[in-house]
Amino acid sequence: MMQITPVFKGNPVSDMQYYTHTLSNGIRLVHKPVDSLVAHCGLTINAGSRDELPAEQGLAHFIEHLIFKGTQKRKAYHILSHMENVGGEINAYTGKEDTCVYASFMHTHYGRCMDLISDIVFHSVFPEKEIIKEKDVVIDEINSYKDSPGEQIFDDFDNLVYRDHPLGANILGTPRHLKKFNRNHIFEFIQRNYATDEMVISSVGRIDFRKLVRMAERYFGVFPASSRQTPRKRFTDYAAQDKIVKRRNHQVHCMLGNESFGVSHQNKTAMILLNNILGGPGLNSRLNMAVREKHGLCYNIESHYQPYSDTGLFCVYLGTDHLFIDKAVALVLRELTLLREKTLGSLQLKRAKQQLQGQVAISFESNVNEMLSLGKSVLLYNKIDTLEQIYEKIEIVSAAELREVAMEVFDPDKLSLLMYKPR
Repeated sequence: MMQITPVFKGNPVSDMQYYTHTLSNGIRLVHKPVDSLVAHCGLTINAGSRDELPAEQGLAHFIEHLIFKGTQKRKAYHILSHMENVGGEINAYTGKEDTCVYASFMHTHYGRCMDLISDIVFHSVFPEKEIIKEKDVVIDEINSYKDSPGEQIFDDFDNLVYRDHPLGANILGTPRHLKKFNRNHIFEFIQRNYATDEMVISSVGRIDFRKLVRMAERYFGVFPASSRQTPRKRFTDYAAQDKIVKRRNHQVHCMLGNESFGVSHQNKTAMILLNNILGGPGLNSRLNMAVREKHGLCYNIESHYQPYSDTGLFCVYLGTDHLFIDKAVALVLRELTLLREKTLGSLQLKRAKQQLQGQVAISFESNVNEMLSLGKSVLLYNKIDTLEQIYEKIEIVSAAELREVAMEVFDPDKLSLLMYKPR
């Protein structure tokens, strides 16, 4: 008898309900029913650029491009048209630790979506002529980033922090590596990393869950069970360093930051809140108020926190005129020092929590974002936090904990700095 697991039964506040099921081959399924004409469904795989061997840099992303180029029963045109012919969209992305293929479509086309995603992930044939052609496409993508210093500096900062480690490699790879890839490299990477027990199908849409399970079993449950054989190389040897690069830029682009906490670390929620206070998307973030609003030194200034499975990265980015860079960096360091030395007052802490909770609630309004989030949550934790549970985690963060995290992550002796300066 089919085992259906309701993860959470909604209440009058959230009215959220999730269902999960595990296929016989280990692929997990998570679904949130919503009353909408549009549905979203995707397959998230626990394999990304950090799983590449030294000679494979850029291969995970290259495979993401090539799975749309032909399968055992579909040519590239038929793949690209399959969802578009019914008004849907199919897309994919590659991250440091995951790859995802997903689609948005009218809810009546779930079977069409699952058929297509399973076909391109498990039955792609990677035609030689498409491999040759797509190398030029990806090299052009790499070159477009080189024309955008405000984007490239993030990749270069990763390389500075995670030097000599796969996390520091550019997801897109390098032209030198790309030119050497062949079909054998592709199949070897897939066989090594595309394990069924490291895959999650996530869905948000209007469909009976039992029907969805039957579809998942039909299109995904037929593949043999497999498990990851090679553990990921942990990152253990961070050391702060500074680097200045001369480029033909109009502005100075600057990043500074430090290693931070992984996805399962007890300080992760505190770090998310602290980052939001410092330089999150709110216009009232401390960095935006101090550097842009008060002194008018830059247009764009922000901070980011990215947790990985065993480590994390905190960073601040800003772009400004070379005449203002010293003052702008000094103001950033001053804000970091204030968070290290002064404990937030109760009113400041309450406002910070309310702001983050509001941002989380708004993110839940996007069904496609929630579908992607569900996939990653089950992949990483094998569970789902409801909106109320996320709120609870935010609420228990204390001012003392925020200061302790700031003392560790914002330690000036541990901060790395990368700067692009005009020639």
